[in-house]
Amino acid sequence: MDGRELVRSIKVFGSVQGWRTVRAAWRQRRTDAWGLPPRGPERARVPGLATAAEAAPGGGTIRFARSSLRICVSSGGTVFWGWDEAGPLPSYALAGEAPDPDPRASLEPDTDGGWRIVSERVTVAVSRHGAVEIRTPGGVMLRRDLPPRWWEPVASGAPGEGPGAMAVTEAVEGGRDGTVPAAGAPAGSVVAGAPGGTVETGRARWVQRSEVPADARFFGLGGRSAGPRLRDGSYRLWNTDPKGRFGPGDDPLYLTMPVQFVVSDAGTHLAFHDNSWDGRVTLAEGEEGAGSGHDRPGTSEVRMDGGPLRCWVVVGTPARVLHGWSALTGAPALPPAWALGPQHARWGFGSAREVRRIVAGYREHGLPLSAVHLDIDHYDGHRVFTVDRERFPDLPGLAAELREQGVRLVSIVDPAVKAEPGNEVYDSGRAVGAFVRDPRGAEVRGVVWPGECAYPDFTDPAVREWWGGLYEERLRQGFAGIWHDMNEPVSFTPFGDMTLPRSARHALDGRGGDHREAHNVYGLTMARAGYEGLRRLRPDERPFLFSRSGWAGMQRYGGTWSGDVSTGWPGLRASLALVLGLGLCGVPYSGPDVGGFDGSPSPELFLRWYQLGAWLPLFRTHAAIGAGRREPWEFGPEVLEHAREALLERERLRPYFTTLARLARMTGAPYVRPLWWGTPEDRVLRDCEDAFLLGDALLVAPVLTRGADRRAVRLPRGRWYDTATGRAYEGPGQVLLDAPLSRVPVLARAGAVLPVRGEGGGLALEVWAPAAGRTGGGLVVRDTGDGWEPAEIERYQSRLVDGRVVVERVTDDGAEAPGLPVRVRGV
Repeated sequence: MDGRELVRSIKVFGSVQGWRTVRAAWRQRRTDAWGLPPRGPERARVPGLATAAEAAPGGGTIRFARSSLRICVSSGGTVFWGWDEAGPLPSYALAGEAPDPDPRASLEPDTDGGWRIVSERVTVAVSRHGAVEIRTPGGVMLRRDLPPRWWEPVASGAPGEGPGAMAVTEAVEGGRDGTVPAAGAPAGSVVAGAPGGTVETGRARWVQRSEVPADARFFGLGGRSAGPRLRDGSYRLWNTDPKGRFGPGDDPLYLTMPVQFVVSDAGTHLAFHDNSWDGRVTLAEGEEGAGSGHDRPGTSEVRMDGGPLRCWVVVGTPARVLHGWSALTGAPALPPAWALGPQHARWGFGSAREVRRIVAGYREHGLPLSAVHLDIDHYDGHRVFTVDRERFPDLPGLAAELREQGVRLVSIVDPAVKAEPGNEVYDSGRAVGAFVRDPRGAEVRGVVWPGECAYPDFTDPAVREWWGGLYEERLRQGFAGIWHDMNEPVSFTPFGDMTLPRSARHALDGRGGDHREAHNVYGLTMARAGYEGLRRLRPDERPFLFSRSGWAGMQRYGGTWSGDVSTGWPGLRASLALVLGLGLCGVPYSGPDVGGFDGSPSPELFLRWYQLGAWLPLFRTHAAIGAGRREPWEFGPEVLEHAREALLERERLRPYFTTLARLARMTGAPYVRPLWWGTPEDRVLRDCEDAFLLGDALLVAPVLTRGADRRAVRLPRGRWYDTATGRAYEGPGQVLLDAPLSRVPVLARAGAVLPVRGEGGGLALEVWAPAAGRTGGGLVVRDTGDGWEPAEIERYQSRLVDGRVVVERVTDDGAEAPGLPVRVRGV
C-alpha cells in the first residue's frame, strides 16, 4: 500500500470514511486470497489440424485435433463463430434468441483442407489450422482471425503430459499462427503459476489475434476518451471509475465493450467478442508497402482471463452494420420527447429553494429548460430511495410545481445500499436474499457515500424484480427520469481495484459464477432492473433512464453520459470522442457533463462546451459539489447571449432530434456520426475526429481549441452550405470557416429537408437548395407523445425545376404537396 494513497483517501472521504475504505481494501484482498484459486501450472493449447466437419443450417461444426469450431451465417449476413462448443447463448448482450441461420448458406470443402461458407452478403473461409477469414462476396478479405491459443489449468500430472500439451512450436499457417505465449514465456512452453491450492478447471485464459487490411482504422471498444479513432496501444476491458475525473489519457473508463468497429477500403465490419471477463485489446494499425513492398496488415489481439471464445461479425456499409448490430443486441430505447431538450444538474443543489432559484434563473434569462437532475445530496444520509426532509420538505410538491413550468425532475440512483438494520431498503433486500455474497456465504461489503454498503446482485432475476419495484418510491416523489451512477460497481479504496472482490458470488441468471464474469455486466443488469421496473410501474410512459456503466446491449434500456470528465480543453475534446465512439457501439443517446465535472471553466471554455453540447443527444450541464457554477448567466452577459442562441437553435431543431431518435430506434443509426459515415472509403475523413455529422443533413464543427476564431473543416463529397452565411462549398475537400465566439461552424447538405419548429411553434420544413442536376430529401417522424404510440416515417424530396426548388412528400401513391410550411435556403 502507498502511504500517499492512504492520506489521499482520508482527505477525500474524511477520517472515519477514509479508514473505512482502507479496511474495505484489505478485506477485499483477504477475500480474494482465500476465495479465488491460485494460478497453478497451465498447459498451452492451439486447435491443431482439421479432422472432420458436420454441416448444419447456415454453417456447421469443424472438428480439429484439439478443439472444435462452431460457425453459422444468419439470414441477414451476420456471422457467428465459437470455439470449444461455445454457442450464442446464454448472452447478456443479445436481445433474445440468436438470429435464424441462412438456409442457403452451407458448409463445403475449400482448398488446402479447409472449409468455407458462401452466402449472399459474406463468405467465410476456415483454414485447416483454424484461421477464420471473413470476405466480401467478391472475395476481398475484411478480417482474418488467426488460430487462438488457450492456457488451461493442469489439475494433476506433470505439466506437458497428455495430448492437450502438444508442441505448440509447430509451424501453423506458415509461421503466422496468431498465437503468443504468456508474458515472459517462450512459444511452446508450459506456463506455471503459483504452486499450491486446488486448481480451478474450465477457466482457461485465451488470446485471439486478428488481421485487417493495412489501411483499416479501428473504432469502438465502448467509451474511450482518446478516440474515436483508436490508435496503436492496449485497451483494457474492465469497467472502471477513474477516481474522480479523467482526460484523454485515462483508460479504462466506466463503460467498456469488446466491440470493434473497423473501416477500410475493402468495407466496414463490426466484431464483437461476446465475453464479459476482464481482458485487454491491443491494436496496431497496418502499413501499406511496408518492408519489401508488401502491406503490413493491421492487427487486433484480444486477451481474456477466462470465459468463452466466441465472436459475432457484422459486415456492410456503416448504416447496415449498425442496423445488424441493433437487430442482434436490441433496438435503442426511445427517450421521451422532453429528454431531447436542455437539462441541468449539479451535485450540491442542497435544497428545494436552490432548485427553484436555478429554474427561475433559466426562465428570467429566456433560456429553455427541460429537466433538473438531483444528485446524492438530496438523499437522507446519501441512502438510496430516501429524501432529506429538512432540505426537501415537499419533493412531490416541488416536482408538480416544476412540471407546470415544463421542467421535469430526474433522480440519481446508486446501487450500493447502506448496510444498516432499520434501513428499509437494506432490510427488504436481506429478506429476499438480494445482496452479493462471498464464497463462504457472507454479505460482501464495500464503502460508498452512505458508508458501509451491500450490493444487489442484478444478475439474479428475482433481485431485478425486487429492485425495479423500489422505483415506485421515486415516482411517488415526482421524478420523471432516473440516472444510474457508481454502478461499475464502485467500492472506495485507497489502493487496489475500486470494486467488489473478484471472488464475490453472482447468480448469473441461474448459471452461477463470480465477479470476474459479472463485473462488466453489473451496470447493464442494473439498467435492465430499473427499466423493466419503470415499465411495470408506469406502462403507458416510456422510461427515461441513463447509466454511467454498462456493456454491449445497454441501449435496450437507455443511454449513458461521459461520467466525470475533467474540466479543461482536453476534456472538451474527450467529450466528443466518447459520444462518437459509443454511437458506433450501438449506444446512440449520450452526452458529456457540459463544462466539465470539476473545477471552474473559463467563460470561453464553458461557452465552447455549451455550443458542442447543444448539438449532442443528451444536452446536460453538471458539476461536482466543490466546482464552479455551470449556469450560463454566471459567465457574464456575452456568454449568456451566445449560450441563449445555442439553446434556441437546439429548440428550433427539436423536431429534427425527435426524428433522429426515432430513426435510431428503427435502424440503430446514431444521431451523431463520424464524417466518414456515408463515404467510408474516404481515407482522409477516417482520420477526422474534430467534427461530426448530425444525422444525414448537418455537419457540426465544434471549436475545441482555446482562442480559435476560425477553423478548418473537412467536407465529405457534395455541396455544403454554411448555415450562418448561406455560402456554398464543394466537397470533398477542406475549407477554412469563421468560428466567432458567438457560434460554431454548422453546414447543411445541399438538398437536405429538415423538420424544424416554425413560427408559432408548429412543425415546418427547412430545405437547402439541391445542386443543379441533383435531388435531395429527408425523413420526418412526428412527435407522438411520451407513450408507445407508433410513429410514421414521412419522406420528402427536393429538386430544382427551372431554377426553382420544389419540395414534395413521397408516398406509396406517388408525390404530393408537403402539407407543411416550407422555407428554402441556399438560393
